[in-house]
Amino acid sequence: MPKPSKPQLSHFDSSGKASMVDVSAKQPSRRTATASAFVELSAAVLAALPANPKGNPLEVARFAGIQAAKRTADLIPMCHPLQLSHVDVQAEIVPGGVRITATAATTGPTGVEMEALTAAAVAALTVYDMTKALDKAIVIRNIQLEEKSGGKSGDFLRAGGSA
Repeated sequence: MPKPSKPQLSHFDSSGKASMVDVSAKQPSRRTATASAFVELSAAVLAALPANPKGNPLEVARFAGIQAAKRTADLIPMCHPLQLSHVDVQAEIVPGGVRITATAATTGPTGVEMEALTAAAVAALTVYDMTKALDKAIVIRNIQLEEKSGGKSGDFLRAGGSA
């Protein structure tokens, strides 16, 4: 019985140089991913939401996250430009801050984890930008993949996740 192969980093060629993975032989399939981030805010900043001279920070963050997902390949060097079929970003006030949840979907030869993660990260950064005048001690935490479906590696659900 053959041993299962050890997982390897995919973005390196045989000589160890960084390279873009060739996905041209892979069959397109539906792929989705959900990522999250948490923006820790003081009680004073939370009380000030959504009032802000720049606009509602949570709505601006949603738009920024959606835009970021569509531009992921411009930001992450080895990411493939993808034809996204759906992007959704939610920003919700919860105890202690704002929870960002971002979902991306495509039908293609490679996954959308990076698009969901980029959307969550940029939405969180936008909440920071929109509220930093009130408090410089804002902390962005736990930018993480919550779940993914499709592709060769199969489905993933973070243990204890509720995405």
